Amino acid sequence: MYSISEIAEMVDISAHTLRYYEKEGIIDPIRNDHGARQFTEQHLKWLQFVKKLRETQMPVSQIKEYTRLFLEGEHTANARLKLLEDHQQFIRDQIETLLATDDMLTKKISTYKERMEKSLM
Repeated sequence: MYSISEIAEMVDISAHTLRYYEKEGIIDPIRNDHGARQFTEQHLKWLQFVKKLRETQMPVSQIKEYTRLFLEGEHTANARLKLLEDHQQFIRDQIETLLATDDMLTKKISTYKERMEKSLM
C-alpha cells in the first residue's frame, strides 16, 4: 500500500491532482482506519494509464466516461474500445500536424541560416 504522497511521487503528479481524480470518480483509493487514502499496485497502474491519456490531451470528461464504462463491466467493452480508438486517431492527427509543422520550421530555419551566412560574406 502506498500513501497519497508516495503514489503522487511515483506517478509524478500532485496530491492535489489525485484528490481531484478521486472527486471526479477517476480513482477510488482505499481508506485506512484513520481515513487516510491508500493506494495499491492496481491504483498505480491505473494512474499511469490516466497520466498518459492526459499527456495526450484526453479531456478529463472522456477519462471519466472511460472509467465509468470500465466500472460498469465487460458489457461496455465496445464503448471503451471506441473511445480509445477515437483518442488514438486524435493522437495520430496531432502527430501528423506536428510533423508537418516541424518540416515547415526546418525549412524556415534553413532560410534564416542561409540569409545570415550571405550577410556575413
